[in-house]
Amino acid sequence: MVAGEGTVRDGVSSAESGRRRPARERLLAAAARRFYADGVAATGIDTITAEAGVAKMSLYNNFSSKADLVRACLDARHEEWLNLYRARLEQAQGPRDGALAVFDAYADHAAFAYEHGFRGCGLLNAAAELPAGDEGRAVVRARKEQVERLIAGHLEQLLPERSEEARATAEHLAFLLEGAMARAGLEGDGGRLQHARSMATTVLDRL
Repeated sequence: MVAGEGTVRDGVSSAESGRRRPARERLLAAAARRFYADGVAATGIDTITAEAGVAKMSLYNNFSSKADLVRACLDARHEEWLNLYRARLEQAQGPRDGALAVFDAYADHAAFAYEHGFRGCGLLNAAAELPAGDEGRAVVRARKEQVERLIAGHLEQLLPERSEEARATAEHLAFLLEGAMARAGLEGDGGRLQHARSMATTVLDRL
């Protein structure tokens, strides 16, 4: 958790510490906050650079365009989720728990302290604003396909001689997860994700 602005840790204020972070890191953090809270289209370069505390030229020294910054934010948000998943996976007691760790990591991401509350999947929110054919949409698609492959990998371990069933069940669970995330975003909390996990548990228990 990031310390609030103006707090002091080890004799250094959080504001001063933030200024010491590399410009690219500060720009990514600022863009991630603004894109999630306000939307991609509604967030201009001036807003991002002002929040990051850097000159506009610094943005273009690190990113070729706003579209490039958007793609970098999408990758960074997915990596943030992957870190939550890896942490959950360390506690897993086998492939069944591994598949459920994907659901748990989604719930962990939803529980973050967002500025205007939880608004659903940041990747899908961004993709919904991007035009067909935009590279950012391809990034989101690739990340969602990766999530399904992670589930499938656990299920293939659980059902080593039933690979076709494992892949079909992984697709089913991925649809369940993404649908729950969409509803959770509309409702502003992770309750639907907990419900989806319970439903996934029932599916796994029947395999």
